[in-house]
Amino acid sequence: MARLPRRYAIYLILTGGHTEVVHFSTLDAFHQWYTGVLHAAAAPDAFVNVPISELEGEYLLIRSSSVMAIRVEPHYGTVDDD
Repeated sequence: MARLPRRYAIYLILTGGHTEVVHFSTLDAFHQWYTGVLHAAAAPDAFVNVPISELEGEYLLIRSSSVMAIRVEPHYGTVDDD
């Protein structure tokens, strides 16, 4: 029986070498955010909201053009394992 990830850590590698880690409960939730917010930004210099925690209303604002790479890592353990 295949294990299912508890959540996914998404590493946003930004210009200047900065990295921001955000978590999504499912890969589909990340894909919806990516296609609906990050990829759909009207202009490359427009700010987009990045949910920085699983709490409602907490966001990080970044320019969509500042994201150089994205790394997706499944997490299988408990919340305290991170």
